[in-house]
Amino acid sequence: MKHRVSFPLREGVHSRQAHCDLPAGSYEREIGKDGFFGPATHMYHRHPPTGWSHWEGSLRPRALDTNKLPDMGLCPWHAVPLLYNEHLCVRLWRCNSPMDHLVRNGDGEECLFVHAGSGVLFCDYGRLPFSKGDYVIIPRSTSWRIEPDEPVTLLMIEATHGSYQLADRGPAGQHAIFDPGVLEHPHIDEAFVEQAGRAGEWQVRLKARGQFNTITYPFNPLDALGWKGDLTVLRLNWRDIRPLMSHRYHLPPSAHSTWVASHFVICTFVPRPMEQDAGALKVPFFHNNDDYDEVLFYHEGDFFSRDNIDAGMITWHPCGFTHGPHPKALASAQSNSRKATNEVAVMIDSRYPLELATLPAGVENTDYVNSWRKS
Repeated sequence: MKHRVSFPLREGVHSRQAHCDLPAGSYEREIGKDGFFGPATHMYHRHPPTGWSHWEGSLRPRALDTNKLPDMGLCPWHAVPLLYNEHLCVRLWRCNSPMDHLVRNGDGEECLFVHAGSGVLFCDYGRLPFSKGDYVIIPRSTSWRIEPDEPVTLLMIEATHGSYQLADRGPAGQHAIFDPGVLEHPHIDEAFVEQAGRAGEWQVRLKARGQFNTITYPFNPLDALGWKGDLTVLRLNWRDIRPLMSHRYHLPPSAHSTWVASHFVICTFVPRPMEQDAGALKVPFFHNNDDYDEVLFYHEGDFFSRDNIDAGMITWHPCGFTHGPHPKALASAQSNSRKATNEVAVMIDSRYPLELATLPAGVENTDYVNSWRKS
């Protein structure tokens, strides 16, 4: 990778190095383009950039508690979209018993993140066990169903009219963050052959162009004898992710990219040592999300940059305003009391604005916008 050398202009009081050795009593805010890859300026303020006292209007930080969503039924297409645009759709689905039908997404590729439970996925390519903390990537128009070993909760991220690829690791090399060798794929094993021979009718419930079709077969369509190629279902567990780190510099979220689609990226935050340098920031820096909507799904652990956020919650910060750590998290980081993070979270950065679905009462914490106020 090449990058044109440029020297930033300077005005007033500032640090020599972004995110390090901030002027005394100042709060840094990054204004950037193209996520964290374009031109950027770092501002140094007297007050926290998220220190608003009131907010009027709908373009505000949002927090959703998916634990309060009602049961959705046996088909994943019963799970209504939570956040969506023409390139991306986020759902959450719970499955408590074996699916008695197949589903197929003709609108895009599916990324399933297993928030809870374990089981087996049967698909065109074979049989693939899964467990808590797995990502499962399902190519567009693949037929699949799951048989849970215990109740399963899936965060479903659809790359509408798109597909998932691995992130460019740049100078770190293709084996950085996770070696592609840890990726698992389905197998045509004895259990797959056994289920293929089950007699009776099978339905495939196809979602395509926003509509639903039911295709009935007098046999089980998951009856492959074999296959060869480089397109298949993939599985990755967050425990196989070894994050890029710097003990002297807080890396931006883009350093934790896991999957890349045409108009959004999925990043994974996993436990790691905290920055050790006395002058380095220890929490995400205040920044303008001017080009991207940012969505975070909190999987497990202690979410060190957030206050009063529990596992299974989603936060959404639409583009257009500054966001950053909560006051208590910032104070804790400044005290250098933590030696490591223990959070696991899935972040979605969307290049185009997202829409919020109409949700049941109680799912949204409408007071979240006030959580940056100092108590």
